[in-house]
Amino acid sequence: MHVVIMGCGRLGSTLAANLEQRGHSVAVIDQNADAFRRLGSDFGGTTVTGVGFDRDVMRSAGIERADAFAAVSSGDNSNIISARLARETFGVARVVARIYDAKRAQVYERLGIPTVATIRWAADRMVRHLVPEGTVEVFRDPTSVVSIVEAPLHRDWVGRTIRSLEERSGARVAYLMRFGMGTLGTPSTVLQDGDQVFMLVTDETVGAVLDIASGPDREGH
Repeated sequence: MHVVIMGCGRLGSTLAANLEQRGHSVAVIDQNADAFRRLGSDFGGTTVTGVGFDRDVMRSAGIERADAFAAVSSGDNSNIISARLARETFGVARVVARIYDAKRAQVYERLGIPTVATIRWAADRMVRHLVPEGTVEVFRDPTSVVSIVEAPLHRDWVGRTIRSLEERSGARVAYLMRFGMGTLGTPSTVLQDGDQVFMLVTDETVGAVLDIASGPDREGH
């Protein structure tokens, strides 16, 4: 893949290094040429100095052949303008933008541009640690229809299978966190004490699904 990254701050430079290590072609755009020092002397990709939403600058970075584009500068407006240009003008299939304003992020996700709302993500992560019994959404699809929520389990579900939980709740288990590691369970996976269970839900089903998961398994025994 050829990936164009707008912004060479801590996130952009880390992302560039990660992608290059995976064997991808990378071009990084930044207004400040000194920012490219973060990439290190062994960076083999392309660096382009200029405004990230300037079409000629984007072309210099190879946007016309790009498979993916990431807008991760420090400005919400710059990120969303460049992301829309990449998607709508240059037809890049995979586009993502970092947005600090969570309300804006929701709007742009509905336009089909995936976003990472930094403050919202950090807040959600902290809530999960501070109030583990609370309902915390960890993912929502760009159309705002499907989400993944942590479903605190009642002790009655320990020793039961994922199949049992899915059949009772009518929802799919997306993944488990077990001993601090993410794992993809199967229908026959037996739930253990301490498992964190994350389920796929909609706004219409989330209440009922969480009620079943957090309540006793009345039909299980």
